[in-house]
Amino acid sequence: MVPLVADNLCIRPFRENDGPAFVAAALESISTVGAWMSWCQSDFTLQDARVWFATCERNLVAGTAFDIGAFSEDGSELLGGIAINQINKRQNFGNIGYWVRQTCQRQGIATRAVRAIAEYGFSQLKLTRLEIVAPEKNVPSRRVAEKVGAVFECIARNRVLVHGTPQPAAIYSLIPERCGF
Repeated sequence: MVPLVADNLCIRPFRENDGPAFVAAALESISTVGAWMSWCQSDFTLQDARVWFATCERNLVAGTAFDIGAFSEDGSELLGGIAINQINKRQNFGNIGYWVRQTCQRQGIATRAVRAIAEYGFSQLKLTRLEIVAPEKNVPSRRVAEKVGAVFECIARNRVLVHGTPQPAAIYSLIPERCGF
């Protein structure tokens, strides 16, 4: 995947040398990102980052998931992660997921990253639907979905696991026609 540079962001696959920054981002974000994502905990290590990067690379090569990083425009500073994953090729849709490190939150990074990855999903992957599935009580993630123009469809019971506990989730959708693609 070629890096996407859009709206003062560089969206690109993780590289091995991103490991220390990924660990630092995880450790600083335990109280925010870690509230919703079980990987973001105080015991997250450089080895965990390396394992994750290898998984991301395998999925990219296979075309089954696009879990990549959101970086500063020059590609040097890790701001968070953005993904199209859980791709259903039979029904031609995928999920968009995102997180932003705590020191960079509330700066529009997730919104800009979602717009960039949605454009990629529609124009390059030729998907016809992208979903954002956010735990019902994860207000910041839900606000991002709303800011990008995703349509709220429902609250689905027991749709996500948060630290192993089933939780209801808000389901939002994007389709190319509504996004101008």
